[in-house]
Amino acid sequence: MRATGSEDLGKAVLRIVLGVLVLLHGIAKVLSGPGYAMQVAEQAGLPGVVGYGVYLGEVVGPVLIIIGLWTRLGALLIVLNMLFAIGLVHLHQLGMLNKMGGWELELQGMLLASAIAVMLLGAGRYSVGGAGGKLN
Repeated sequence: MRATGSEDLGKAVLRIVLGVLVLLHGIAKVLSGPGYAMQVAEQAGLPGVVGYGVYLGEVVGPVLIIIGLWTRLGALLIVLNMLFAIGLVHLHQLGMLNKMGGWELELQGMLLASAIAVMLLGAGRYSVGGAGGKLN
């Protein structure tokens, strides 16, 4: 069954908003360097070089899903990045609420859930790869 125009448009909106929001974090990391991410990796007993993975999940992945090329792979990179971020940086906040009554990890949770949705839905036809494109 073929997706309707509104379904493809919905996929595009989800992809582009998720991609831009995550990419902004990636740009900040590119400008500040990988030092913090490397430190977090080392404190977790991982090689510091693992910290460079943040560039895959916050720069490469978002760019792929924004343009709609290898979208499912790009979304997977974001999913993995968010799981690492939650596990290595935010795990202590998992059951916490913020001052406004919202979940302390609502941003991370929303980015993770949105990336999973993009991974499952694919890019749709409003993408460089098109509805039937590679990993879209």
